[in-house]
Amino acid sequence: MLTIHTKLVEAMITQAHKDHPIETCGIIAGPQGCNLPLRLIPMRNAARSAVFFKFDPNQQLQVWRDMEARDEEPIVIYHSHTDTQAYPSRTDVKFAAELRAHYVIIPTNPIYGDEIRSFRICDGMVTEERVRMLDSYKSEWELAMVA
Repeated sequence: MLTIHTKLVEAMITQAHKDHPIETCGIIAGPQGCNLPLRLIPMRNAARSAVFFKFDPNQQLQVWRDMEARDEEPIVIYHSHTDTQAYPSRTDVKFAAELRAHYVIIPTNPIYGDEIRSFRICDGMVTEERVRMLDSYKSEWELAMVA
């Protein structure tokens, strides 16, 4: 299950609609080993495509170095689907390299609704998971720090 702050969900949706008709993309970083998304990092879609996203390689390198320096990891990897349902495409599955990450997809075509969906992708297998949105992380953060 993905537990995520409502403000982060709102920020992903806002970015997706702003970037439409190009697929938006980015990550949400959090402390190593805590599975708690905290810091949203919008990324550039180097593909500039309505049907495919690709992180800008230079930006990705810098972001991953920054996360390492902060003792963070990518908790959420997100992107939008501009004209299809929020379900990983074959290309999404093929390039899913972060085994511990939650892969969030935001639909921007009103036909498919406005609810984000989250998936785990491992060895080509896609598993949808529940998304729990919170207005506060206080208790979640305290639990994560004790674990």
